[in-house]
Amino acid sequence: MKKFNIRKVLDGLTAVSSSSSASQTGAGKENDAVPESLQSEHFQLCKTVRHGFPHQPCSMAFDPVQKILAVGTLTGALRLFGRAGVECYCQHESGASVIQLQFLINEGALVSALADDSIHLWNLRQKIPAILHSLKFNRERITYCHLPFQSKWLYIGTERGNIHIVNVESFTLSGYVIMWNKAIELSTKTHPGPVVHISDNPMDEGKLLIGFECGVVVLWDLKSKKADCRYNYDEAIHSVAWHHEGKQFLCSHSDGTLTTWNIRTPAKPTQIITPHGKQPKDGKKPEPCKPILKVEYKTTRAGDPFMVLSGGLSYDTVGRRACLTVMHGKSTAVLEMDFPIVDFLTLCETPYPNDFQEPYAVVVLLERDLVVIDLGQIGYPIFESPYPLSIHESPVTCCEYFADCPAELIPALYSVGSRQKRQGYSKKDWPISGGNWGQGTESYPEIIITGHADGSIKFWDASALMLQVLYKLKTAKVFERARGKEEKANADIVDEDPFAIQTLCWCPESRMLCVAGVSAHVIVYRFSKQEVATANVQLLEVRMQCELSDVDSPDATGEQTPTQASSLPSSPQDGEPPATASTQPSAGGNGSNSSADGHRDNIPCLQVRSSPLKQSPGYQVELVVQLVWVSGEPPQQITSLAINSSYGLVVFGNSNGLAVVDYLQKTLLLNLGTSELYSPSEPNQRQPCSPRKARQPSGALCDSNDGPNAAEERCKSPNSVKYKSRRFSKTVANDFDSKDVLFSRSRSSSMTSVDRESREAVCALCFCETFPKKSSEGAPSPCVLVGTTQGSVMLVALSLPHGDDHRLMQPVGISSCGTVARLKGGILTMALLDAAGAVLPASYEPWYDPNASDEEQEKEKSRWRRPASPPSSQEGHDSQFAVLCSEKQAKVLAMPSQTRVYKHSITESSFVLRADVVQMGGGNCIACLCANGHIMTLSLPSLRPLLDVNYLPLTDMRIARTFCFSNLGQALYLTSPTEVQRITYSQETCDNLQEMLSELFTPVETPEAPNKGFFKGLFGGGAQSLDREDLFGETASGKASRSLAQHIPGPGNMEGMKGAASGVVGDLARARVALDERGQKLGELEERTAAMMASADSFSKHAHDMMLKYKDKKWYQL
Repeated sequence: MKKFNIRKVLDGLTAVSSSSSASQTGAGKENDAVPESLQSEHFQLCKTVRHGFPHQPCSMAFDPVQKILAVGTLTGALRLFGRAGVECYCQHESGASVIQLQFLINEGALVSALADDSIHLWNLRQKIPAILHSLKFNRERITYCHLPFQSKWLYIGTERGNIHIVNVESFTLSGYVIMWNKAIELSTKTHPGPVVHISDNPMDEGKLLIGFECGVVVLWDLKSKKADCRYNYDEAIHSVAWHHEGKQFLCSHSDGTLTTWNIRTPAKPTQIITPHGKQPKDGKKPEPCKPILKVEYKTTRAGDPFMVLSGGLSYDTVGRRACLTVMHGKSTAVLEMDFPIVDFLTLCETPYPNDFQEPYAVVVLLERDLVVIDLGQIGYPIFESPYPLSIHESPVTCCEYFADCPAELIPALYSVGSRQKRQGYSKKDWPISGGNWGQGTESYPEIIITGHADGSIKFWDASALMLQVLYKLKTAKVFERARGKEEKANADIVDEDPFAIQTLCWCPESRMLCVAGVSAHVIVYRFSKQEVATANVQLLEVRMQCELSDVDSPDATGEQTPTQASSLPSSPQDGEPPATASTQPSAGGNGSNSSADGHRDNIPCLQVRSSPLKQSPGYQVELVVQLVWVSGEPPQQITSLAINSSYGLVVFGNSNGLAVVDYLQKTLLLNLGTSELYSPSEPNQRQPCSPRKARQPSGALCDSNDGPNAAEERCKSPNSVKYKSRRFSKTVANDFDSKDVLFSRSRSSSMTSVDRESREAVCALCFCETFPKKSSEGAPSPCVLVGTTQGSVMLVALSLPHGDDHRLMQPVGISSCGTVARLKGGILTMALLDAAGAVLPASYEPWYDPNASDEEQEKEKSRWRRPASPPSSQEGHDSQFAVLCSEKQAKVLAMPSQTRVYKHSITESSFVLRADVVQMGGGNCIACLCANGHIMTLSLPSLRPLLDVNYLPLTDMRIARTFCFSNLGQALYLTSPTEVQRITYSQETCDNLQEMLSELFTPVETPEAPNKGFFKGLFGGGAQSLDREDLFGETASGKASRSLAQHIPGPGNMEGMKGAASGVVGDLARARVALDERGQKLGELEERTAAMMASADSFSKHAHDMMLKYKDKKWYQL
């Protein structure tokens, strides 16, 4: 029986209860020796930019003079787009859906109408738009808005059928109201329904066209306050469009018809057409079609007009995709879209409605895309979009962010990615070209890598607050596609998306890429600028399993002194078939790969393609590693991954253990269970795993139908639960409901029965050069730090053969050095610092092209280098710090003594989801995201709290899955399935953000109004103007009811006043210049006048002298 020692128990309790400050008392000298440059004043958290396609778009508007596009969403967001790199995001506080947007054309302002019956005026003259005024309607629901060009009076149509008028300068209601019962005929017994359209006659501003849902259209005379004409049709109206001459208008209806009306003949429409209806031979009425949701009618000077409409397809076109129809003259083009159409706008040359519009493009807003069609070319090609709107082309499953990359990386990726671009785009420039780029002074290369559910990986250039796709890699090309149900059943560890990317590791310096997928596969890629044909893909199959034992597990919070290193074989563990590289994929469905009891055995989840693989320039497959089924159990998904180009090794782990692969020799070096990483001499070796139970096919962290223990598992961190999952369903790429993942609940740090049932998985890996033993003798050597989900950090030493030739021939030696430390919660990140507190990066080999000629390879290889090894420790002194961060706490150990010098408890009530050791402003820190929404930074090596901001509550797993920190104070996450939000925690970046952001508004002259012509001006045939101030002003119409709407001053009033003041200053400056010019001309005129007066005086003097000379003389004396 084991002897009980009360002294050790008391010592353990003392260690656990010691405070953070007490744990640093023994390291006072260390703190004095390591000065820290980062202070709390260097940190500030703020959002920078948002990229991607607007999530759930519902409305759109375009400024034809400023060339700016605005998109509103169902969540109350506004996204504004200009030229490439000009984007802006703003949000309504209420979060209500944006039902309509209206630009104040060329005024730098935008009006938004929301589903909560409020309208808002946005000032776009500042880099971060703000609301100047708001008006909240109390008694009526807003259905439609219309703002005439160069007018300050906004028409508001309501659900009751009334129309109210708002002054957009003061955002006050006019007393002028058009009541529905006065607009329709008195004999009408039913309510006409909501207002669905408002527009003024292009040639007569005093005539307002009002469309009601029931099919009634009214031409209202604003001056006489009565209806001039009423146009009745049996079918409901969806939209109305004017001819620019103001004599005809067009209506689209719910039965798929278009009716054309002459304003002087309201009795019946002049024309009725059904664009997609089948015309019966007997002359009967065509069969009804789907509703035409919108129609636009645009005229041209030189040719036939354009009629653009959405919807109206025949009902027998079941399953047909949404279409946009373009009718030009006698030709009709039906353009199929990939997604349902939300809205479309026709872009025209002139903003004046009473002139020939000259349309040149159509902007089509789809549910998941934005398409711009060129109307000026045959076939109507689309423009190539300069915006990063394809982030969600396949759902994002993982994300990594690299700031301050090598300068040559972005050009290299762009050069290979430019060959992947589609052909057939319009040759014209992108028509949405407004705004100006920011004037940021500092710019450094930034790259974002996104992994997707279809197995694709995208590289993005994220420099200077922009985002542009550089290169796309398709990992699914390596595998055979399942063609039938039988083949799909063989890979039955995933419900959908078997190629989805789970995690990735990238070395920017060597350009080596390692990818882990959900089907328990790892692919190693090299970068090459040359195309190559691979006859057979190199394949390595690994059999990972966890043996059961009855060893007790230690307390998760206990501190344990590491034990002596134990030697491990450099080959797979005994009793398993050795894994070697193979050039042929295994036959997943053969009966020979099944065990005696009929279970699947030694079968990979995916089949590597056997045919030759043509690899384009870019990333090319070096090796495929697949985990296989073991006795009827599928392989566990890979939870951690690391690659090192200098060592030529890939290491990965899951809930079964750890594997080390030599991708140069294509061999498996190590395959051990997690329990076997502990030294045999450790008294408190952890229990490797519990008896295996039936797995639940859940893809999320925990499903609501997981069983009786589901509620208990929800309060645990992702690292404690997710490795039990057998299947990876499509929900990994979708939103997780907040009810399934309760992040805010507190967790106990002690081990529970649930913890004992879950396996101890390898969740963090780090290549480094450090001291494998506690003794300070010798120099640092290559090692791997291994972190587990139960807080253990182990050290594995690597013995690499010297010389390139020996490296390719001799095996790599591996030995376990036992446990370095134990922390509360799963390990998230690990790093090494030198004695001065600087991060020690892992060694790497600079990139060279593997497919280049021998001479070029020799030149590249001559440049191979490894970063200088850390200096060997002096006797009696530690020369390194090991930084360890878990879900609960952070520790700093002195190396090689492995003594704890600093300790900090990050959170007690929550847990850390993401942590990274980052460099910023000449210093280093740990950046953390907690499940309760807090973002924190800790100094290194002293672990002083520098920043703690409650940024956002974590409501779904998308944020946790995609959140990542990077150097220089940058971070990002996927804020919606289609959008990436970038933030900064650097004070310097926040201070310079205004300069870095793009400008939406630029001073542009408004085009001249169309010329009336001599005869129209003479006989009054031109456009009739209207003094709306006389009609809608307070003196003429009185005051509106105060209970109808409430005025709310916006938070952007001061900014708006500043913008208006700057505009006034500009106007004054222009007036002053004009006065100076006028004064100069007057001065010249005055000089000329003075010269003429002097000349006149001289002439008068000479004339007077002559008169005196000849005054007294006779004529004969002359």
